[in-house]
Amino acid sequence: MHRNSSNNRTFSYGLPVVMLCLAALLFSNILIYLYLDSLHQTDQQMVSSGVGCAPRHFKMVTMKNCTPWLQCPQIRAEVRKLKLIGQGAVKKVFFAEWRAQKVALSELSSPDYVEDFLHGLSMLQVLQGRLVVQLVGFCLEDHTLVTEHHPYGSLLNLDVVLAEARNQQHNTWQTRLRLAMDYVSILHYLHNSPAGRRVMCDSNSLEKTLSQFLLTTDFNLVVNDLDALPEVDQSRGSLVKCGHRELTGDFVAPEQLWPLRNEEKPFSDDLMPGYDEKTDIWKIPDVTQFLMGRVPGGDLVHFHLFQIHDECKNAEPRLRPSALDVLNMYTSVYSSMVRESAGVREL
Repeated sequence: MHRNSSNNRTFSYGLPVVMLCLAALLFSNILIYLYLDSLHQTDQQMVSSGVGCAPRHFKMVTMKNCTPWLQCPQIRAEVRKLKLIGQGAVKKVFFAEWRAQKVALSELSSPDYVEDFLHGLSMLQVLQGRLVVQLVGFCLEDHTLVTEHHPYGSLLNLDVVLAEARNQQHNTWQTRLRLAMDYVSILHYLHNSPAGRRVMCDSNSLEKTLSQFLLTTDFNLVVNDLDALPEVDQSRGSLVKCGHRELTGDFVAPEQLWPLRNEEKPFSDDLMPGYDEKTDIWKIPDVTQFLMGRVPGGDLVHFHLFQIHDECKNAEPRLRPSALDVLNMYTSVYSSMVRESAGVREL
C-alpha cells in the first residue's frame, strides 16, 4: 500500500514537470519561428526599400530624414574625396565624405567603358531596395555616382573581418549560412527584377563574383556592382553572352564554354551560343562553399545541402533549380538546424 502511494506521488509530481518542459519547448519553437519569419519576408517585402524612403530618395543609418538623390552641383561642392579604395576597368572608387556622412564616390575610369558605367547606374536606380547598395546621387555630366559606404568592403574580406576580435562571436554557421541565403536572395531578385530577368555576368571566377557584393556591419549582403547585368527574355528568344571573349575554367557553367573546343576550332563570338540565368545557379555551390568557411556545424550544413547543390551542378541548364528553389531549401535547413540546436539546449 505504501509503495503504491509513493508511486502515485511520483507520478503526480512528475506529470507537471513533463508538461512544463513540453510547454517550454513549444514556446521556444514559436520564438524560433517568429525569428525566422522576421528574417525572411515575402518576396514583395524583400524587394522593397529597406529605408522606407520615397523613390529617388536616400537615408543612411545615421540620418534622421530621407533626402533626394544628390545632383551634379551638390556632388561637386559637397562630396569630398578622401582616398582611393578600389579600381576596375569601368570605375575608380573613392572613400569620400558628404556632410559628415561616409560615402563611396565612383568615377568612370575610361571613356571606353562609358556604356557599362551608364548601364550600372541605370540598374542601381531601377533596382533600389534592401538587397542593393543604396544610391546617394549621381552626375551624368561628370560620369560620377555616390553610394553608401560599407567599411567591411567586399565579400572577399569575409574571413578577415570575422577573424577580428570584435567579430569572432559572429563566426558561426548561423551567420555564414544567413550570408549564403542573402546571396541566393539577391540572385532570385535579379532573376525576377523590375528590370526583367537579369544575369550576373561579372562572375567568371569566384574572386570576381565575391567582389560584386558588399558586407554590411550587421553581417548582411548587398549587391554593389551592376555594370554587367544583361537581360534574358525567353518570350522573344533573347539569351545573353557574358562578354565577347572565350571563357574557361570550372567555375563558369558548361554552357558558357566554347562548345567546339574539343574539335580544336578557334573561338568565334558569332558562333558562340547564348545562355540564360541558370549560369548563376551553377555557381551557387562554389560561393556557398566559400561563405561557410570552416566553422563548427559547417559540415552538417554541407550535408543537408548536398542534394540541392548536386542539382545546381546539373550539366543541363533547364534541369537546375531556380534561385527560389535553392533559397527555400537553405531556409528549411537553417530552420531545422536552429530547432535542433534549441531542442538540445532545452533537453
